[in-house]
Amino acid sequence: MEAETLAILTKGLTIAIGGIAPAISIGLIGSKAMEAIGRNPEAAGKLFVPMLLGMAFAEAVAIYALVVSFTL
Repeated sequence: MEAETLAILTKGLTIAIGGIAPAISIGLIGSKAMEAIGRNPEAAGKLFVPMLLGMAFAEAVAIYALVVSFTL
């Protein structure tokens, strides 16, 4: 393989693998929050902010993977 081809493959794998875990975790966070709100609708106000914070922290991992793929 040429160096340029290997670099492109590495960048693609970095962002693909680095984006899988945040996507799954954001889906699970949203799913569990909706499940909790469905069981206890009065808790929607208390769950909203922690749910968004959890999603933001999970998304930060994907952004780190994007930055790493740009620097490669």
